[in-house]
This record gives sequence, C-alpha cells and structure tokens, in this order.
Amino acid sequence: MVVSTAPSIHPGDSFAITFAPLSLEEVYQIANDPANGAVVVMSGMVRNQTEGKPVVALEYQAYEPMVLEVFKKIAAEIRQTWGVTHVVIHHRTGKLQVGEISVLVAIGCPHRSEAFAACQYGIDTLKHSAPIWKKEIWSDGSTSWVSIGACEQQEGC
Repeated sequence: MVVSTAPSIHPGDSFAITFAPLSLEEVYQIANDPANGAVVVMSGMVRNQTEGKPVVALEYQAYEPMVLEVFKKIAAEIRQTWGVTHVVIHHRTGKLQVGEISVLVAIGCPHRSEAFAACQYGIDTLKHSAPIWKKEIWSDGSTSWVSIGACEQQEGC
C-alpha cells in the first residue's frame, strides 16, 4: 500500500502555471472572502534591467507537475502558520515583455499583518524552491538562463 504525502488542495486555494496572461482582478476575486479583513496581492513583473544591464524580455520555463506540488506545499506551510482563508499562486511561462506580470501571489486572511507575512513567505519560498527557470534576453541579443530557485544566492531576483 502506497501512502501519499503530497499536500491536498484546500478548497479556498488556487494554483496555476499558464502561458496566458495573469489577471490581478481574477486572483483577487479568488482570494476574497467575507471572512477576510485583508487580501494581500504580490505582483511580480518583468523589469527593464537586471544589475544595471538592459533586459528586453524574459522567457520562463517550468516543470509543471513539480511546480504545482511545490505550490501546494507552500500553501500547506502557510496554513500551518497563519490563519488564512485563501492561498493563490499563479505563475506564467513563455516569453514575457517588460511590464508583463510573471507571478501573482494572493493571500486572503482575517487580519492584515498575517496576510502580509503569509504573502511574503509565499513569494520568497516559491523563488527558492519551485523548478522554474527564466531566460533573460538582453538588449544586445545575448541571453542568460537563471534558475528561480537559485535566487537566494543572487541580489535582486
């Protein structure tokens, strides 16, 4: 008999890896609940430079089955620490231009301080443990692959 240790999805949670553009409004609505005193949303987007070097686009790739398991684990850890109603983690893949949203983390919670702490934990843990890679595309046409999970060793990820 095999016993699964993978975290289950709480009915108030939502996880996604998608090529489609992410929607702040949709993520907010998923995290919203009459029991909430706060919904905190962290929106990560493609910026126009890294360490002073001009970036024109990023290309994200992910190992989707494992990423979704990591998202579930993050949500389970958040639920063990803070009294949240909803955990929403959505991440893009594919080529994104400067200004496009690459990741959304939203936390619904009765209290704002816990919502802020849970949201920060969610994005920080995702960046350190999810099997997601980004290719930085520089203005001179050169490229560089970076593992999101390697961001703990890098400044400004």
